[in-house]
Amino acid sequence: MSEPALSRGERLALASARVPFGVKTGLVWVGVFVALGLLFFLARFDNAWILDNVGYIAGGLQFTLFIALGGIVLAVLLATLGALARLSANPVAYGVAGFYVSFFRGTPLIVQMFLLYLALPQIRTNLVDRYPGIPAELTDPLLLTATAAGTIALGLNYGAYMTEIFRAGIQSVAAGQGEAADALGMTYLQKMRKVILPQAMRVIIPPTGNEFIAMMKDTALVSFLGVSVFTAEMFRRSQLVGKADFKNLEAYVVVAGLYWALTVVFTFFQARLERRLASGYVRVPTAVGRTRGGAGV
Repeated sequence: MSEPALSRGERLALASARVPFGVKTGLVWVGVFVALGLLFFLARFDNAWILDNVGYIAGGLQFTLFIALGGIVLAVLLATLGALARLSANPVAYGVAGFYVSFFRGTPLIVQMFLLYLALPQIRTNLVDRYPGIPAELTDPLLLTATAAGTIALGLNYGAYMTEIFRAGIQSVAAGQGEAADALGMTYLQKMRKVILPQAMRVIIPPTGNEFIAMMKDTALVSFLGVSVFTAEMFRRSQLVGKADFKNLEAYVVVAGLYWALTVVFTFFQARLERRLASGYVRVPTAVGRTRGGAGV
């Protein structure tokens, strides 16, 4: 008996099933880029202006990375201390860490930047007026440049969020590991440094990578503090040249593409790092195991 003829929709579905998923995804991306190219053409961008200024805007990449790297180093340090304090039985450490996390997670990042950049100098002025004899070495650190204030604010803000990431990572380590370290006579610091934290890094690093990528984009907020032309990051540079030539749309499109490219690059390396960290924890069935499974043992 002959098989019933397939309808047009069924034939298309079967043909689509034979195409690999990766090929389908690639075709979708091609379609998206074609649509963006058409939109780019219809919007009548000033391509000559873009080519002339993309180098200047991209020159702020070094300052974007400098701010992000400085912020993530500070954030990791604060998150480590905050997580240990949140897991501590010391009420002072626990209370201070709790206040830190609550405040910096409960207020906007841009407000924190302005507090450091504008409020600290006012505190210094009040201190000098009230105590004229106070040494300048104690008050001068309150005068921060826009770049320094932005970097510190990013570190403080992201450190508060990452405190919970680090705490969860430490708690993911089996309790028996800490008990074994205690049985060996290790101190608390030795246990954390040699046993707990190395194992917790497998859980901590992936979300920390996400936080770093997000921080790179949030460096654009530093531009609101009015950084100088010589130390301007990418977004600030796009603002300067865009407003000067009345090409704001072109400038923002360029800087958006640069941030996107930067994110794609770091996402690629983050994915490779995650696979490397997980390689020792992925169970691969052995040949003996497969043979036994097939034999029903």
